[in-house]
This record gives sequence, structure tokens and C-alpha cells, in this order.
Amino acid sequence: MCDVLVALPAATGMGTLFAKNSDRPPTERQVYEWVPSRTSTGDERVTHITIAAHAEPTFGCLISRPTWMWGAEHGVNEAGVAVGNTTVYTTLDPRGAAVGLTGMDLVRLALERAVSAEAAVEVITSLITRYGQGGSGHDPAVVPGGRPYWNAFLVADPSAAFVIDTSGGEWAVEAVSDVRAISNRTSIPSFDAVHRHPRQPVERLVDPRWSASQRVLGQRPVTVDALQHHLRSHDSCGDPGWSVCMHVDGVEATTSSIIAVLAPGGQSEVWALTGHPCGGEYQRFVLADAHAASSPGQL
Repeated sequence: MCDVLVALPAATGMGTLFAKNSDRPPTERQVYEWVPSRTSTGDERVTHITIAAHAEPTFGCLISRPTWMWGAEHGVNEAGVAVGNTTVYTTLDPRGAAVGLTGMDLVRLALERAVSAEAAVEVITSLITRYGQGGSGHDPAVVPGGRPYWNAFLVADPSAAFVIDTSGGEWAVEAVSDVRAISNRTSIPSFDAVHRHPRQPVERLVDPRWSASQRVLGQRPVTVDALQHHLRSHDSCGDPGWSVCMHVDGVEATTSSIIAVLAPGGQSEVWALTGHPCGGEYQRFVLADAHAASSPGQL
């Protein structure tokens, strides 16, 4: 589960605001880390498979990553690109898919390779075409047998944003004109009409959170404070615990949260925390400071 929001400059009066709560198994730990730019020297192992080397130097990026996996739940790169994903279920059963890229692999690969939101769309969709989606998005040691799923993505930069809905090797892309939120369902109308799983209980477990995100984006201007309040909120649930700040004992909990004001040249401002947003304080820093102060590893 996850909720991701974006507001472009016309809605904020400042820069593009990007925000996400990452919901994962409650006992799973996430870390924020700075991944410096690098040049590939050979094929690269991601969470479950090996992929071909990338010819160009990568972008340095700040990511939030469950400790067991290579991929990232969300992050921001030094070009001012932000990417986050959510779990979606469709009419295509992911349990029959060959092992491929996880949604989190695709988030990190887009951050490392994309100079803009438009380029991030190309990275994600071209990698899905080449390698496919597949394999568990949960640690098999924690979730026996694993749990594969498809993904939706929200990608943004200082002036543009896009939603990508997927089902296996199929996808649709929608440009954001002002503000947009995604949650745990396909949300591009034409794609949703064809691909959404008919038995997914979106009206109880998803739509209350999605609607709450749309309401906060409707309050102008959209601010960092408003997004922090929203990501800490518990008044958005249909069933108990399934709120934006999620508390479903033994099943799902918010384990990482981010808000970013996107700017080019490494000047993006980031507010980040791990654990429940309702019980923690966001740490604020400028991405360029993390770049200058850190080597590979946790922040």
C-alpha cells in the first residue's frame, strides 16, 4: 500500500511538491541513503535479476529502501526528479509472471537514469518492455512465498509530472496538468476501465485515502505543512487502520515518508522520516548538502 501526491508550481506558488507515504509490512525496516553517481562497469544485479549496464553515468539520488532489497520505494535525484510507486492489482494475475523487475527496482532505475519526469517515463516503460515486471515485492523471509504485484508510478520534476498505470507488460501514461494523487488502484480512466480487478475492495481500502489526498490538493496553495499534516492523518480510512498514516496490525504500516520541493541542480529541499509520520519528526535538508556531505550509505 502507498499514497503519492504531486502539486505543480501553479498550485503551490513555489516549486513542484512531491509527497509519498510508503506502506510495508510493519516489522520491515527502511533506510534513507545517498546513492552517488557512478559509471557501470558491467551488468548489474537488481533485486531479483541481472540487467544490462547503463552506458551513461548515473545521477546521484536520495532513496528510501527496505533493507532487504536493491530497489527504492521513493526518492529524489540531483536533477530534481522524484519517483514513487504504489501496488495495484488488475485482471492479470501477477503470480503467474516470470521473475523480472519489481516496482521498486523501476523507481530506483528511473532516479538513477532520468534527467526529467518525461525521461523517467521512458526509463520505466522501456525497462518493463525489455525485462518485464515480476517477483515478490516483499521479503520472502518475512512473507512466505513472496507477494508479487503490478505498479502505478508518479514521476515529477520542477515543471512537469506524469502518472503511469501498469498491468504486466501493458501501461498507460497521463500527464499531470495541475495536481494529482495515486493510491492502490489503477487511476487513469481508460486504463482503469479495462484493467482494474473487479473484486478489489477499493471502495473500503483505497478510495477513502485517495479521496483524502485529492481534498488536500484542492486547498490552495498546497504547502509542505499541509502535506505533512495529511501524511500523518488517520481520518481517511474506510476499514480501521487503512488510513494515509497506516496502522493495520500484522499486515501493513507506514514505514517511510517523504515530501520534496523539486528544483534543478541538486537544490531540491527534502523532508523525510522513517516509521509512522504520526509519531516522528521530519528531517529537513537540501539535497546538495546530502550530496556534499556523504559517501555511499545511510543518512
